[in-house]
Amino acid sequence: MTTQLRGFSHRFVPATRPGQPPLLLLHGTGGTEDDLLPLGERLLPGAARLSPRGRVLEHGMPRFFRRLAEGVFDLDDLRQRTIELADFVDEARVTYNLGPVPPVAVGFSNGANIAAAMLLLRPGTLGGALLIRPMVPLVPDPLPALAGVPVQINAGTADPIVTPAQSEALAELLRRAGATVTIDWIRGGHGLAPQDLDVGARFLAGWVPASSSS
Repeated sequence: MTTQLRGFSHRFVPATRPGQPPLLLLHGTGGTEDDLLPLGERLLPGAARLSPRGRVLEHGMPRFFRRLAEGVFDLDDLRQRTIELADFVDEARVTYNLGPVPPVAVGFSNGANIAAAMLLLRPGTLGGALLIRPMVPLVPDPLPALAGVPVQINAGTADPIVTPAQSEALAELLRRAGATVTIDWIRGGHGLAPQDLDVGARFLAGWVPASSSS
C-alpha cells in the first residue's frame, strides 16, 4: 500500500529475514514507488524495502529532481531535493524502526543520480549504494568524508546517455571522498539488464557497512 511521509508517496515492505541492511529503492524517470520492489527482493531476499516516488514531474513523468536538458541538471533544485529525500530517509528509519544501520540505496538512472548526490551532500544517510547507469550529479566543495562506504557502479557498455568517461568520473569523485568503489561494465545500453541483477546481488551479498556509517 502506498502511504505518505514528509510529502513522499512511498511503499514500505518490512524485512522477513533478520540481519539484512534495509534497501532504499530509487526509480528512474517515469517510474513509481512500485517499480523496483521486485528487483529489491531479488537482489537481497528478505531485506526491508523502502521505495519513494520522485516529486518532480517532467511531462507528467516522476523524477527526483529537475533537469534543464538531457544530462544537464538544475543544481539548485538537485541540492534542495537531495536534502528533502535525505530527511525523508532519516524519518522513515524511525517510523519503520529500521534499526541503526543506514539503508543501502539501489538507484536506477535518475534514482542513481540522486543516490550519488545523497552520498556527496548528506554523508551518513546511506550505508552504501548500488548505482545503475549513474553520472556525476554535482561536485561539492569540499568533498564529504565517505570513509570506506561501499559503492557499486553498473555502467552500460553501449549506454547512449551515460558515456564511459562519465561513469569513470563518478567513480573517481567518490573515491576521492573516501568511498570504496567498484565499476562493472554491463553488456547493454541504458536499460536494466540481467547482468545488473547478478552484479548487484553479489555486491549486496558481500556488503559490509563502513565503520563510520554503523
